[in-house]
Amino acid sequence: MRALHLTPLLLVLAGPAFGQDASLQRCRVIADTTARLACYDALADARPKPPAAAAAPMTPVAPVAAAPAPAPKPADTFGLPVKRPKGEPETVQSSVGADFAGWGPNQSIKLANGQVWQIIDGTSVSMPRGARNVSVRRGMFGAFHLDFEGLNTSPKVKRLE
Repeated sequence: MRALHLTPLLLVLAGPAFGQDASLQRCRVIADTTARLACYDALADARPKPPAAAAAPMTPVAPVAAAPAPAPKPADTFGLPVKRPKGEPETVQSSVGADFAGWGPNQSIKLANGQVWQIIDGTSVSMPRGARNVSVRRGMFGAFHLDFEGLNTSPKVKRLE
């Protein structure tokens, strides 16, 4: 019995939706694409506008020209976790200072070119203090290895800076 009391209310609320559906159907059957688009645009324009939008006048806004960002040098981004840019080198050559005596797990190593690399494979090596030439080379699956001159082991590293 309650459903009978709600039926008129539902019909009153659904009335605008049925009318809009008929209008959409009328636009949908138009074969000419330009005319069909004009029909849909007319439906969108016929919707009631919010009071704030109707009261506020539209003022044109001048586009702001963005300053072009300086392009980074290929060696500046080498090893950082970003999409590999075209022209990035396969290796970077540098050196470590005279106080370098090896590495341990998770140790950070600063190269002479300013790059900082962290050991991530858990290896450790002790060697006599001294400056050494190094190269960081790209490995498989985005890995990087730090090669030391005169040493036949290369720790896996990731770039911090």
